[in-house]
Amino acid sequence: MSEWISVKQARLANSTERSGAAASVEVRGWVRTRRDSKGGFSFLEINDGSSLGNLQVVAPGELDNYASEVQKLTAGCSVVITGTLQESPAKGQATELHADAVRVLGWADPETYPLQKKRHSFEKLREWAHLRTRTNTLGAVMRVRDQISQSIHQFFHQHGFFYVHTPIVTASDCEGAGEMFRVTTLDLERLAKSGGPVDYSQDFFDKPTFLTVSGQLEAETYATSLGRVYTFGPTFRAENSNTSRHLAEFWMVEPEAAFFDLADNMKLAEDFLKRVFSDVLQKCGEDMEFFDQRIEKGKIAQVESVIEKPFQHMTYTRAIEVLESCGESFDFPIRWGSDLQAEHERYLTETHVGGPLILTDYPASIKPFYMRLSDDQKTVAAMDVLVPGVGEIIGGSQREERLEVLQTRMAAQSLDPQEYWWYIDLRRFGTVPHSGFGLGLERAVQYVTGMANIRDVVPFPRTPGSAEF
Repeated sequence: MSEWISVKQARLANSTERSGAAASVEVRGWVRTRRDSKGGFSFLEINDGSSLGNLQVVAPGELDNYASEVQKLTAGCSVVITGTLQESPAKGQATELHADAVRVLGWADPETYPLQKKRHSFEKLREWAHLRTRTNTLGAVMRVRDQISQSIHQFFHQHGFFYVHTPIVTASDCEGAGEMFRVTTLDLERLAKSGGPVDYSQDFFDKPTFLTVSGQLEAETYATSLGRVYTFGPTFRAENSNTSRHLAEFWMVEPEAAFFDLADNMKLAEDFLKRVFSDVLQKCGEDMEFFDQRIEKGKIAQVESVIEKPFQHMTYTRAIEVLESCGESFDFPIRWGSDLQAEHERYLTETHVGGPLILTDYPASIKPFYMRLSDDQKTVAAMDVLVPGVGEIIGGSQREERLEVLQTRMAAQSLDPQEYWWYIDLRRFGTVPHSGFGLGLERAVQYVTGMANIRDVVPFPRTPGSAEF
């Protein structure tokens, strides 16, 4: 019986090292191209998604179905091929499969199959999100996304963090911005016709509920009992931003650690990014070479610089001074008390520092209520990790552990303490300093791959006016 192996295994196999070099193997995948030789055989390029490169299959004319099926294969057809792996005389590939049998599982009409052998724009490929991962670029993106996800779990488990599943449906707004998707079972058409106020006692949860913007607040409850936890799941923002950097649905990893101050938090973030990026370069080498050559020149060197260089630290106030005196002309004005824009962050990392940078001590007025108020009463113990190329990639803070200060901050931001009674309880019963941060998975994938639009690093993008598939 033939051994079923992946295209990646077949391409990396060394025939002289295989036990029983002439043993029959089976490969299953989709046809990328077919080329017929005048010598009475055909070359098939097969890919199963396991690697960027294809496996070349030599299909001889002696096959029973050579004329009836093999010579009719086109891009997109699915096949099962058995044969023997042999050293390939062709450049750029170590092995090729000499077929003993080719079985066609599914045909793809060349007149209607969208992914013919021609260049399609990424925008056009989004219309075929169910098929676009069969292309080189999107297939490579999703393999890198998978590796980053695996590294996230491995890093936190190795550092003593427990994986916690926080709720997707919530009644609290972690960020306080109000940009949340409402969850309801009420008949909206009937409600609109009634013209009256909403009776939430008739709704499923008896109160207004929303899709979560962050699992942070719930993760804090577990950090104050389990010590170190992280949540990694989908989050949602009803922000009408039609940009190349925003999604309405995206994945966030959010560690939360008791007894961590801001310095501990910064070290964790730096170690975390270096580990994740190192794993991608080591384990997705072929895909990263592709991105470096085809998507963004110098991408590998840029990622390597983040891994190799120590992260510099700078306060927000000092950053404002640097930006005001640098002589650059920015689109957005610079003043103390306003949030930094991507152009400011990129100048700091790419020109001023020449590497990754962690900004700290932001104005309290522009940060959420849960960030720890500093002794100056003007700033909070916040941090943003900036990297060359994109600017902010991680945002975090030391959390406010003092009950009275937290209540004052909530009142200043007009938050109803009754809605956060359980969060306040954490400060009543054994409060401890604790810290955490958030990393958007898609932002990380976009940075590592060099893809220009965040919609091309998520399987099925959710954006304003678009919820296809």
